[in-house]
Amino acid sequence: MKNQISKTNIPAHIAVIMDGNGRWAQKQGVKRIFGHQNAIEAVRNVTEGCAELGVGFLTLYAFSTENWDRPKYEVDGLMNLLVNTIKDELPTLQKNNIKLSTIGDISGLPKGAQQKLKEAIEVTDSNNGMQLILALNYSGKWDLVHAMNRLLKEGKPCIEPSDVEAHLSTTGIPDPDLLIRTSGEMRISNFLLWQMAYTELHFTDVLWPDFRKKDLYEAIISYQQRERRFGKTSDQVKA
Repeated sequence: MKNQISKTNIPAHIAVIMDGNGRWAQKQGVKRIFGHQNAIEAVRNVTEGCAELGVGFLTLYAFSTENWDRPKYEVDGLMNLLVNTIKDELPTLQKNNIKLSTIGDISGLPKGAQQKLKEAIEVTDSNNGMQLILALNYSGKWDLVHAMNRLLKEGKPCIEPSDVEAHLSTTGIPDPDLLIRTSGEMRISNFLLWQMAYTELHFTDVLWPDFRKKDLYEAIISYQQRERRFGKTSDQVKA
């Protein structure tokens, strides 16, 4: 399937809503946290697959502001998993020249998670390959409110779209070309609300722990078969 992908039309930025860990665990008859643990291989596959294809940016929706409302044992397990995964995967990031960054209110995470993230971001800062962006304690509404509050403090009398973009947590990062959401759900769940105004959406029934490179390739092939017009007519785009 990989050979069906056009190398001249690779999405510059792919965003992923990693959904279905809990349902995967339920099908296996185990606790939800085991679904999250088994999702690490999917993260590896997608990260490696994107880097191999030349994708410039990959954003993974790892933990939303709403996820704090989940059972405490699950939240605690996710935070511990985050710390351990960063530690374990750092050599792989280095080997593949991948730069790690985050978006979201990182100050709201446990101190241990903040420290591990800080260390990994510093270690990979000089890497110039693909940028892996973890959305942690993030929501699109939080991003917009945070940007507006910053603009208010600056006393802007009139706000332009470019002002908002310059104050979002994704400033300097191109808007996603393609969003992939797993598990059959068809919504964007408060993710990159401003940035996904013209993003192509791909929904798959595959649960996130089962997601592999072949599923990534399928999403990209679907993306490449679409005509992106950005408000123009088809004739204008083809001209």
